[in-house]
Amino acid sequence: MADRVREEPGVRRQRKVGWLTPVLLLLLGGCGQQPSAEPATAGHASASATAEPPPVAWTGLAAMDPCALLTPQDRSTAGIGVLGKPKDIAGARACDWSVPGTFGVTVTLSDTDGLADLEVAKKTATKTTVGAHPALQVADKKAADGTCAVLLGVGDAASVQIDVSNTGFSDTPLACRRAGTVAGLVEPKLP
Repeated sequence: MADRVREEPGVRRQRKVGWLTPVLLLLLGGCGQQPSAEPATAGHASASATAEPPPVAWTGLAAMDPCALLTPQDRSTAGIGVLGKPKDIAGARACDWSVPGTFGVTVTLSDTDGLADLEVAKKTATKTTVGAHPALQVADKKAADGTCAVLLGVGDAASVQIDVSNTGFSDTPLACRRAGTVAGLVEPKLP
């Protein structure tokens, strides 16, 4: 189950790449340049050099490791006795925990898609909050397929998706309880 990419039915990520080019150009623009230290010439006052602002540390979801969001104690609370495996899901960083014979959990971090950017079938989504973050619980109760997701909004342009899939693809309410538990453990660590 760990090797299979699980995407919640009705949830599709929209990719926004237009912002990436200017950011990369800005970041790469200063690479390899040395500050010039030209000596002042006679008769000319040297202009005082303005201090460069310190580099901005990566913050927010970009600085987070999805596999580090569940500590050993958190994993124990959620019934996860295995280590997570990093993976990439549609260009987003994710971590997958598969409990053999029981269930799997995937936590996906999106630095570019807020809750409003995610396409979710309205009939499967329920608005809620987890801690201080707006959230959606997504489950197709009619399908009764043992899958459930909790999507946490992190500001307007980022989100965290917690997907749970029960082995045997049954008991959707149990999958939602598990997703809610993991969301409650992850949420306090989010910006």
